[in-house]
Amino acid sequence: MLEKKSETPTHKRLDSRRGYPNDVGLYSSDQERESCGVGFVANIRGEASHQLMQDAYHLNSRMDHRGGCGFEENTGDGAGILTAIPHEFFKSISTELGFELPAKGRYAVGNIFLPTDFGERSFCKESIEKVVGQYGQEVIAWRKVPTESTAANIGPAALDAMPEIEQLFVGSNEMSSKKFERALYIIRKSFTAELRQNTKLNQCDLVYACTLSSKTIVYKGMLTPSQVFPFYPDLNDPRYATHLAMVHSRFSTNTFPSWDRAQPNRYISHNGEINTLRGNKNQMAAREGNVYSDLFGKNVKKLFPIIEPDCSDSGSLDNVLEF
Repeated sequence: MLEKKSETPTHKRLDSRRGYPNDVGLYSSDQERESCGVGFVANIRGEASHQLMQDAYHLNSRMDHRGGCGFEENTGDGAGILTAIPHEFFKSISTELGFELPAKGRYAVGNIFLPTDFGERSFCKESIEKVVGQYGQEVIAWRKVPTESTAANIGPAALDAMPEIEQLFVGSNEMSSKKFERALYIIRKSFTAELRQNTKLNQCDLVYACTLSSKTIVYKGMLTPSQVFPFYPDLNDPRYATHLAMVHSRFSTNTFPSWDRAQPNRYISHNGEINTLRGNKNQMAAREGNVYSDLFGKNVKKLFPIIEPDCSDSGSLDNVLEF
Protein backbone atom coordinates (compact mmCIF):
# COMPACT_ATOMS: atom_id res chain seq x y z
CA MET A 1 0.00 0.00 0.00
CA LEU A 2 1.39 3.40 -0.98
CA GLU A 3 1.92 5.91 1.79
CA LYS A 4 -0.11 9.08 1.32
CA LYS A 5 2.09 12.14 0.74
CA SER A 6 1.73 15.05 3.11
CA GLU A 7 -0.03 18.01 1.57
CA THR A 8 2.18 20.40 3.60
CA PRO A 9 5.95 20.39 2.99
CA THR A 10 8.00 19.41 6.03
CA HIS A 11 9.64 22.81 6.29
CA LYS A 12 6.23 24.45 6.58
CA ARG A 13 5.37 22.41 9.71
CA LEU A 14 8.34 23.40 11.86
CA ASP A 15 7.20 24.36 15.34
CA SER A 16 8.76 27.58 16.63
CA ARG A 17 8.22 26.30 20.19
CA ARG A 18 10.99 23.74 19.57
CA GLY A 19 13.43 26.49 18.60
CA TYR A 20 12.78 26.42 14.87
CA PRO A 21 11.24 29.51 13.27
CA ASN A 22 8.33 29.17 10.90
CA ASP A 23 9.02 30.15 7.30
CA VAL A 24 8.43 33.88 6.96
CA GLY A 25 9.55 36.61 4.57
CA LEU A 26 12.83 35.68 2.90
CA TYR A 27 13.55 32.89 5.40
CA SER A 28 13.13 29.33 4.19
CA SER A 29 14.29 26.56 6.49
CA ASP A 30 15.29 24.28 3.61
CA GLN A 31 17.88 26.87 2.55
CA GLU A 32 19.72 27.02 5.87
CA ARG A 33 23.51 27.24 5.69
CA GLU A 34 26.21 27.63 8.32
CA SER A 35 28.11 30.91 8.02
CA CYS A 36 30.12 31.20 11.19
CA GLY A 37 30.45 34.77 12.32
CA VAL A 38 29.95 36.58 9.00
CA GLY A 39 27.33 39.23 8.25
CA PHE A 40 26.61 41.71 5.47
CA VAL A 41 24.06 44.50 5.17
CA ALA A 42 23.63 46.97 2.31
CA ASN A 43 21.31 49.53 0.79
CA ILE A 44 20.60 48.22 -2.70
CA ARG A 45 20.17 51.78 -4.03
CA GLY A 46 23.62 52.75 -2.77
CA GLU A 47 22.19 55.35 -0.38
CA ALA A 48 24.41 55.96 2.64
CA SER A 49 22.91 56.36 6.13
CA HIS A 50 23.84 55.95 9.78
CA GLN A 51 20.84 53.66 10.19
CA LEU A 52 22.74 51.06 8.22
CA MET A 53 25.59 51.34 10.76
CA GLN A 54 23.08 50.70 13.54
CA ASP A 55 21.81 47.67 11.63
CA ALA A 56 25.40 46.42 11.34
CA TYR A 57 25.90 46.92 15.10
CA HIS A 58 22.75 44.91 15.78
CA LEU A 59 23.95 42.18 13.43
CA ASN A 60 27.48 42.08 14.83
CA SER A 61 26.49 42.12 18.50
CA ARG A 62 24.24 39.09 17.92
CA MET A 63 27.23 36.98 16.86
CA ASP A 64 29.04 36.68 20.19
CA HIS A 65 28.24 32.96 20.21
CA ARG A 66 29.99 32.61 16.82
CA GLY A 67 33.29 34.05 18.02
CA GLY A 68 36.02 32.66 20.22
CA CYS A 69 37.50 34.13 23.36
CA GLY A 70 40.25 33.26 25.78
CA PHE A 71 40.01 32.33 29.45
CA GLU A 72 39.07 35.99 29.85
CA GLU A 73 35.59 36.25 28.42
CA ASN A 74 36.22 39.88 27.47
CA THR A 75 39.29 39.08 25.34
CA GLY A 76 37.97 38.07 21.93
CA ASP A 77 39.64 36.23 19.06
CA GLY A 78 38.85 39.18 16.83
CA ALA A 79 35.95 41.14 15.39
CA GLY A 80 35.43 44.13 13.15
CA ILE A 81 33.55 45.93 10.41
CA LEU A 82 34.23 47.04 6.83
CA THR A 83 32.30 50.01 5.42
CA ALA A 84 32.43 52.40 2.52
CA ILE A 85 34.46 55.57 3.18
CA PRO A 86 32.14 57.88 5.20
CA HIS A 87 33.09 61.06 3.34
CA GLU A 88 30.81 63.49 5.18
CA PHE A 89 32.05 62.19 8.52
CA PHE A 90 35.72 62.58 7.59
CA LYS A 91 35.02 65.97 6.05
CA SER A 92 33.57 67.17 9.36
CA ILE A 93 36.42 65.61 11.35
CA SER A 94 39.06 67.24 9.15
CA THR A 95 37.51 70.66 9.68
CA GLU A 96 37.55 70.12 13.43
CA LEU A 97 41.21 69.08 13.34
CA GLY A 98 42.29 71.93 11.08
CA PHE A 99 43.00 70.28 7.75
CA GLU A 100 41.06 70.11 4.50
CA LEU A 101 40.13 67.01 2.54
CA PRO A 102 39.81 66.86 -1.27
CA ALA A 103 36.61 65.77 -2.98
CA LYS A 104 35.24 62.31 -2.41
CA GLY A 105 37.39 59.72 -4.20
CA ARG A 106 40.38 62.08 -4.40
CA TYR A 107 41.85 60.91 -1.12
CA ALA A 108 42.37 57.65 0.75
CA VAL A 109 42.21 56.85 4.43
CA GLY A 110 43.21 53.80 6.40
CA ASN A 111 43.48 52.64 10.00
CA ILE A 112 47.12 51.82 10.69
CA PHE A 113 48.34 49.72 13.64
CA LEU A 114 51.62 51.16 14.96
CA PRO A 115 54.11 50.48 17.79
CA THR A 116 53.18 51.70 21.26
CA ASP A 117 56.73 52.97 21.81
CA PHE A 118 56.78 56.68 20.90
CA GLY A 119 60.22 56.61 19.24
CA GLU A 120 59.46 53.55 17.12
CA ARG A 121 56.04 54.92 16.21
CA SER A 122 57.55 58.22 15.06
CA PHE A 123 60.12 56.35 12.97
CA CYS A 124 57.39 54.24 11.35
CA LYS A 125 55.24 57.27 10.51
CA GLU A 126 58.19 59.08 8.95
CA SER A 127 59.04 55.98 6.90
CA ILE A 128 55.45 55.66 5.72
CA GLU A 129 55.37 59.31 4.67
CA LYS A 130 58.57 58.84 2.65
CA VAL A 131 57.08 55.86 0.81
CA VAL A 132 53.89 57.81 0.04
CA GLY A 133 56.01 60.60 -1.48
CA GLN A 134 58.16 58.15 -3.46
CA TYR A 135 55.08 57.03 -5.35
CA GLY A 136 53.84 60.51 -6.14
CA GLN A 137 51.06 60.84 -3.58
CA GLU A 138 50.62 63.33 -0.73
CA VAL A 139 50.26 62.78 3.01
CA ILE A 140 47.42 65.06 4.14
CA ALA A 141 47.31 64.27 7.84
CA TRP A 142 47.48 61.70 10.63
CA ARG A 143 44.65 61.32 13.11
CA LYS A 144 44.75 59.34 16.34
CA VAL A 145 41.72 57.04 16.25
CA PRO A 146 39.55 57.53 19.36
CA THR A 147 39.17 54.33 21.40
CA GLU A 148 37.31 53.49 24.60
CA SER A 149 38.88 50.39 26.11
CA THR A 150 37.19 50.93 29.49
CA ALA A 151 33.71 51.51 28.09
CA ALA A 152 34.08 48.45 25.87
CA ASN A 153 35.43 46.39 28.79
CA ILE A 154 38.45 45.13 26.85
CA GLY A 155 40.21 42.20 28.51
CA PRO A 156 43.80 42.36 29.89
CA ALA A 157 45.28 40.09 27.20
CA ALA A 158 43.78 42.19 24.40
CA LEU A 159 45.03 45.37 26.06
CA ASP A 160 48.54 43.98 26.44
CA ALA A 161 48.67 43.19 22.71
CA MET A 162 46.96 46.39 21.60
CA PRO A 163 48.87 48.63 19.14
CA GLU A 164 48.53 52.37 18.72
CA ILE A 165 45.84 53.06 16.11
CA GLU A 166 46.13 56.06 13.81
CA GLN A 167 44.39 57.09 10.59
CA LEU A 168 46.47 58.07 7.60
CA PHE A 169 44.94 60.43 5.02
CA VAL A 170 46.59 60.39 1.58
CA GLY A 171 45.75 62.81 -1.23
CA SER A 172 45.60 61.65 -4.84
CA ASN A 173 47.85 62.97 -7.61
CA GLU A 174 46.45 60.51 -10.14
CA MET A 175 44.07 61.18 -13.02
CA SER A 176 41.92 58.11 -12.37
CA SER A 177 40.66 56.26 -9.30
CA LYS A 178 42.07 52.97 -10.62
CA LYS A 179 45.58 54.42 -10.89
CA PHE A 180 45.22 55.85 -7.40
CA GLU A 181 44.16 52.49 -5.96
CA ARG A 182 47.12 50.79 -7.65
CA ALA A 183 49.49 53.40 -6.18
CA LEU A 184 47.98 52.87 -2.74
CA TYR A 185 48.43 49.11 -3.10
CA ILE A 186 52.14 49.52 -3.85
CA ILE A 187 52.55 52.06 -1.05
CA ARG A 188 50.94 49.84 1.55
CA LYS A 189 52.83 46.71 0.50
CA SER A 190 56.13 48.62 0.38
CA PHE A 191 56.02 50.22 3.82
CA THR A 192 54.56 47.10 5.43
CA ALA A 193 57.37 44.89 4.14
CA GLU A 194 60.02 47.49 4.96
CA LEU A 195 58.90 48.08 8.54
CA ARG A 196 57.88 44.57 9.55
CA GLN A 197 61.29 43.28 8.47
CA ASN A 198 63.21 46.05 10.23
CA THR A 199 65.41 44.32 12.83
CA LYS A 200 66.01 47.62 14.65
CA LEU A 201 62.33 47.85 15.61
CA ASN A 202 61.41 45.87 18.70
CA GLN A 203 57.72 46.24 17.88
CA CYS A 204 57.88 45.76 14.11
CA ASP A 205 55.22 43.06 14.29
CA LEU A 206 52.67 45.70 15.37
CA VAL A 207 52.90 47.54 12.04
CA TYR A 208 49.81 46.71 9.99
CA ALA A 209 47.49 48.61 7.67
CA CYS A 210 43.89 47.45 8.08
CA THR A 211 43.17 49.25 4.79
CA LEU A 212 44.50 52.10 2.70
CA SER A 213 41.87 52.89 0.12
CA SER A 214 39.66 55.60 -1.35
CA LYS A 215 36.70 53.22 -1.31
CA THR A 216 36.54 51.21 1.92
CA ILE A 217 37.79 51.29 5.50
CA VAL A 218 38.08 48.62 8.20
CA TYR A 219 37.79 49.02 11.97
CA LYS A 220 38.80 45.84 13.77
CA GLY A 221 40.77 44.41 16.64
CA MET A 222 41.28 41.63 19.17
CA LEU A 223 37.71 42.13 20.31
CA THR A 224 34.43 40.35 20.80
CA PRO A 225 31.62 41.33 18.38
CA SER A 226 29.75 43.34 21.01
CA GLN A 227 32.92 45.32 21.87
CA VAL A 228 33.59 46.72 18.37
CA PHE A 229 31.18 49.67 18.39
CA PRO A 230 31.75 50.69 22.04
CA PHE A 231 35.52 50.50 21.47
CA TYR A 232 35.49 52.70 18.35
CA PRO A 233 33.35 55.85 19.00
CA ASP A 234 33.67 56.76 15.30
CA LEU A 235 31.23 53.99 14.46
CA ASN A 236 28.54 55.44 16.75
CA ASP A 237 28.85 58.99 15.41
CA PRO A 238 25.57 59.99 13.66
CA ARG A 239 27.65 61.58 10.88
CA TYR A 240 29.18 58.19 9.99
CA ALA A 241 27.08 57.01 7.03
CA THR A 242 27.62 54.10 4.66
CA HIS A 243 25.67 52.16 2.05
CA LEU A 244 27.27 48.83 2.96
CA ALA A 245 28.77 47.08 5.96
CA MET A 246 30.45 43.70 6.42
CA VAL A 247 30.98 42.37 9.93
CA HIS A 248 32.89 39.38 11.23
CA SER A 249 33.40 37.45 14.44
CA ARG A 250 36.52 35.27 14.53
CA PHE A 251 37.02 31.83 16.06
CA SER A 252 40.76 31.16 15.73
CA THR A 253 41.17 27.41 15.30
CA ASN A 254 44.58 27.21 13.63
CA THR A 255 46.28 30.57 14.37
CA PHE A 256 46.60 32.54 17.56
CA PRO A 257 44.39 35.62 17.86
CA SER A 258 45.98 39.03 17.31
CA TRP A 259 44.88 42.54 16.41
CA ASP A 260 45.97 42.23 12.77
CA ARG A 261 44.43 38.79 12.23
CA ALA A 262 40.97 40.04 13.17
CA GLN A 263 38.53 40.35 10.27
CA PRO A 264 37.14 41.71 7.98
CA ASN A 265 40.22 41.65 5.81
CA ARG A 266 40.70 44.22 3.06
CA TYR A 267 38.39 42.47 0.60
CA ILE A 268 36.65 39.59 2.34
CA SER A 269 35.42 38.01 5.53
CA HIS A 270 36.09 34.30 5.52
CA ASN A 271 35.63 31.29 7.79
CA GLY A 272 39.07 29.77 7.20
CA GLU A 273 39.87 26.07 7.48
CA ILE A 274 41.70 25.90 4.13
CA ASN A 275 43.13 22.37 4.16
CA THR A 276 45.44 22.96 1.16
CA LEU A 277 46.93 26.14 2.64
CA ARG A 278 50.64 25.24 2.50
CA GLY A 279 50.47 24.02 -1.08
CA ASN A 280 48.54 27.09 -2.20
CA LYS A 281 51.03 29.45 -0.53
CA ASN A 282 53.98 27.63 -2.08
CA GLN A 283 52.41 27.82 -5.54
CA MET A 284 51.82 31.55 -5.19
CA ALA A 285 55.42 32.08 -4.08
CA ALA A 286 56.66 30.07 -7.07
CA ARG A 287 54.59 32.17 -9.48
CA GLU A 288 56.20 35.41 -8.34
CA GLY A 289 59.19 34.64 -10.58
CA ASN A 290 56.96 34.78 -13.67
CA VAL A 291 54.69 37.69 -12.74
CA TYR A 292 54.46 40.45 -15.34
CA SER A 293 52.15 43.46 -15.53
CA ASP A 294 51.79 46.31 -18.01
CA LEU A 295 50.00 48.31 -15.33
CA PHE A 296 52.59 47.96 -12.56
CA GLY A 297 55.72 47.54 -14.69
CA LYS A 298 58.89 47.18 -12.58
CA ASN A 299 56.92 48.10 -9.49
CA VAL A 300 55.19 44.73 -9.59
CA LYS A 301 58.08 43.35 -7.50
CA LYS A 302 57.12 45.79 -4.77
CA LEU A 303 53.97 43.71 -4.30
CA PHE A 304 55.99 40.68 -3.21
CA PRO A 305 55.50 38.65 -1.17
CA ILE A 306 51.96 38.44 -2.47
CA ILE A 307 51.00 36.51 0.65
CA GLU A 308 52.20 38.43 3.67
CA PRO A 309 53.98 36.56 6.50
CA ASP A 310 52.08 35.57 9.66
CA CYS A 311 48.67 35.76 7.99
CA SER A 312 45.86 33.39 8.86
CA ASP A 313 44.55 31.18 6.07
CA SER A 314 41.74 33.69 5.50
CA GLY A 315 44.25 36.55 5.42
CA SER A 316 46.32 34.66 2.85
CA LEU A 317 43.27 34.19 0.63
CA ASP A 318 42.51 37.89 0.94
CA ASN A 319 46.08 38.76 -0.15
CA VAL A 320 45.68 36.66 -3.30
CA LEU A 321 42.22 38.04 -4.09
CA GLU A 322 43.52 41.60 -3.72
CA PHE A 323 46.45 40.84 -6.03
